[in-house]
Amino acid sequence: MLSKLYRFIVAVSVYANIAGAFVLLILVLTMNFDVVSRGVFNAPFRGVVEFVVFSMVLIVFLQLPDVVRTGRLTRSDGLLQVIKMKNPTRGAFLERFIDALSCVFMCMIAYTVWPEFVESFESCHFFNAPEFGRPDTGNLYTDFMNAMDRCDYFGTPGILKAPWWPARLVMFFGVSFAAIIFFAKAFAGRNAVFASKEGTNT
Repeated sequence: MLSKLYRFIVAVSVYANIAGAFVLLILVLTMNFDVVSRGVFNAPFRGVVEFVVFSMVLIVFLQLPDVVRTGRLTRSDGLLQVIKMKNPTRGAFLERFIDALSCVFMCMIAYTVWPEFVESFESCHFFNAPEFGRPDTGNLYTDFMNAMDRCDYFGTPGILKAPWWPARLVMFFGVSFAAIIFFAKAFAGRNAVFASKEGTNT
C-alpha cells in the first residue's frame, strides 16, 4: 500500500514538474518574441514584465515537489555529511528531524496561502453575481468572462491582467505536496523513500 502511495506521489511530482517546464517554455518563447518585436518592428510586447513575474510563481511552485523528492532543494548539508560519516545512526536521525521540520514549515506556508486563495477565488463571484457590476446574462461563457473580470487580479489594467487565484492555488498545491514528501521522508527515511527514482534523476 505504501509502495503504491509513493508511486502516486512520484507521478504527481513528475507531471507537475513537466507542467512547470511547459510554462518555462512559454515564458522563453514570449521573451524571444518580445526581443524580436522590439528590435525588428519597434513594437514591444505589452505586458511582458507582468507575464514574467506571474510565470515565475507558477514555475517555482509547480516544480517544488519534484525538487524536494529528488533532493535538489538548495541546502547546506556539509555538517550533516560529516556527522553521517562519523555516526551514521545519528546522521540518519538528524536527516529525519530536518525533513520533519521542513514538513512543519511547508504546512505553515500552506495554512497561510489557503485563505488567500479562497479570498481571491470568492472575489470573482463565479456562482452568484455581486450587487455591483454587470449582472448575469444566462450565457455560460459571457458570465464566466464577466466573473474573471471581477477577480482580484495581478498586473496593469489596459496592458495585462491575470486573476490571482490560479497562482495561489498552484502555490498551495506546491507547498502542500512538498509537505507530504517531507513527511514521507521523515517517516521512512531518505534512502527508503523514492530511492529507485532518485538514482535515475540525479
